[in-house]
Amino acid sequence: MKSELDGLLSQAVDKGHVPGVTAMVVDRDGVTHEGGFGERALGSGIEMTPDTVGAIFSMTKALTGAAAMQLVERGELDLDAPAADVCDELAGTQVLTGFDGDGAPITRPPATPITLRNLLTHTSGFVYEIWNADLGRYLETTGTPSVLSLEKQALGVPLMFDPGTRWEYGIGIDWAGQMIETVSALTPGEFLAENLTGPLGMTDTGFAHTPAMLERAAAIHARTPDGSLTPIDLPAPENPEFEMGGGGMHGTMGDYARFIGMMLNDDELDGTRVLNPDTVEAMSANQIGDLRVQPLLTENPGFSEDAEFFPGSPKSWGLSFQINEEPASTGRPAGTLMWAGLANSFFWIDRQNGIGGCYLTQILPFADPGTLDTYLGFEKAVYANR
Repeated sequence: MKSELDGLLSQAVDKGHVPGVTAMVVDRDGVTHEGGFGERALGSGIEMTPDTVGAIFSMTKALTGAAAMQLVERGELDLDAPAADVCDELAGTQVLTGFDGDGAPITRPPATPITLRNLLTHTSGFVYEIWNADLGRYLETTGTPSVLSLEKQALGVPLMFDPGTRWEYGIGIDWAGQMIETVSALTPGEFLAENLTGPLGMTDTGFAHTPAMLERAAAIHARTPDGSLTPIDLPAPENPEFEMGGGGMHGTMGDYARFIGMMLNDDELDGTRVLNPDTVEAMSANQIGDLRVQPLLTENPGFSEDAEFFPGSPKSWGLSFQINEEPASTGRPAGTLMWAGLANSFFWIDRQNGIGGCYLTQILPFADPGTLDTYLGFEKAVYANR
């Protein structure tokens, strides 16, 4: 397996599919493979190594979801109570129904309250403008900033549908982060460090770089029209007003492998228990009933290609992972958990077979074919060599 995986990743660098990549395979006993190839920034001469730090973007969601479930276990949050009972800013949230002749938004109250379960499963009605034209128009019309600005105003957007009526990817888990902060009186980063990432030994994962993390950070690259890659600068907001529980963390794949190991072991890693087994089971189960995950159709090609994992195969959602309802072409069985980050980082958790993995590169747009095919080939090779 080592020879095949290393060859696959190094060839992806040689072919220009990725500037640099690091990936891990983990089972219930720990890491079984790790590799790093290419450069942290093209032209830098600095190697991409297994301890390289990258922006993991929406791989943050699973960590925030686990933190929220810790508070559910303690009785401090309720999955099915109105989220506005915790964050009163949600009380006035409206549903966008269209725009009038002057372009002003038309809204109405939602038919049902937003719940934490809705927020963790992307059934709340909150969406992302990258994949939703109506929200993009709303932001432009009203001057509301994107969630990437980390301005609190960015969270005060309308819903695109009534809670619980469909699945659409969005900022719901950023609101879950706000609920964590409200009930714990800790920022999401402080709560995670005290209750999840800290106990699991994920010392290189956080919303802000430590000096040691910054020394090992990879640059984000853009795919240019001629197919080449070039490093780009995505400056962080100067005065962030909140920590983005849905996508704000940086970390190493070694750290993320520890989270995967905990999920494979039903709540425990190296003698440390951070969740109850029943909670892990609930997080790993379909929580959206007959609704299904839909393709992400881009409204901003610079940030994302059209994206869908395993097109044509039904996918549900847990708390907070995508779940494939059928066996997949890579070899993963039905019921496997997964998700990804905007700069093309990916992970999967196969609790049936006790195996998982994570993969990090730093490329925009999301679902860049070169790196997505590399990741899927990596996962397929893992199953072929078990």
